[in-house]
Amino acid sequence: MTAVDPAQLTDPRLESRTSWPVIDRAHQALRVALAAVGDGDWQRPTPCTEWTVTQVLQHAAGDQLGFASAITGEPGPTENPFAPSGHIDGSPADLAETSMVAAARAWATVDPAAETAPVPLPPHALPPAVGAGACALDAAVHAWDIAVAVGAASPLTPDHAAQLHEVALLIVEPLRQYGAYAPALAPEPGDDAVAALLRYLGRDPEWTA
Repeated sequence: MTAVDPAQLTDPRLESRTSWPVIDRAHQALRVALAAVGDGDWQRPTPCTEWTVTQVLQHAAGDQLGFASAITGEPGPTENPFAPSGHIDGSPADLAETSMVAAARAWATVDPAAETAPVPLPPHALPPAVGAGACALDAAVHAWDIAVAVGAASPLTPDHAAQLHEVALLIVEPLRQYGAYAPALAPEPGDDAVAALLRYLGRDPEWTA
């Protein structure tokens, strides 16, 4: 599957949103993916085999609110991100934007030089760069899930995927036992950085609905 033009992943409005470009890029990837979802696409199946496009969005939005809440102490998601209802009151785009803005504003308060930053996943505190990467990883991979579910171009670029893979290697293995990630798939000859990341996260890069 072809990738989105990198120009689509650069939005000048985002440049000063956080001090974490990895998050800003992931959020923009999610925006690009959501822009490709048509009115009749929300119940389509996704690479998250038990979830529709709606449920993947709910999960992704809930996770972003979870990261924001861990940092600020403000309320987190109103439903369990790992048991999304499949029903959204209001606009899906508004749900996504509200959650991404909350996460971005929270991370903007985190000092990159701090020893740790609070995160919603075990062990609940990570070096800031790793925590920011974890937040970005979640948004970016679910952006890919949504994009491929509706037949759109991948919003993941090789350089961004390589950066996220470095973070994934630090956090994913302990989380598999909680069901947060599927077992890794074996690498294949010719995999680029995007495919390598997706396989490590238990996704088939060639998945189609």
